[in-house]
Amino acid sequence: MYYKFSGFTQKLTGAAPAAAYSPQGLKPVVPESPTMIFASPTKMASEAGTAVEYMGTNRVPDFQRLFQVSDGVPVHLKRGYPDKLLYRTTMALTLGGVVYCLVALYIAAQPNRK
Repeated sequence: MYYKFSGFTQKLTGAAPAAAYSPQGLKPVVPESPTMIFASPTKMASEAGTAVEYMGTNRVPDFQRLFQVSDGVPVHLKRGYPDKLLYRTTMALTLGGVVYCLVALYIAAQPNRK
């Protein structure tokens, strides 16, 4: 037996297979071409025979060379001073949050003296 949701009684009611597989409010999927949301390609990818040109240079090989060097520096610190600054800021905020949570727990554990 097939069921569908009745908008009138707000309960499940018996239904034919076609009605059960096409619920109310839902429409069949119609394929449509997606619109481009990023402005990086200058040509549509669907244009046959043409390569897609991007506005910037490809920096992936440079980053691969930088990150694959075996110099004993962790990956999250390979780019120098900005990475060290971000790492230390993150650690300081984390430790500050832990201290804040512990102080809040200590204050919440104290009974009211009124």
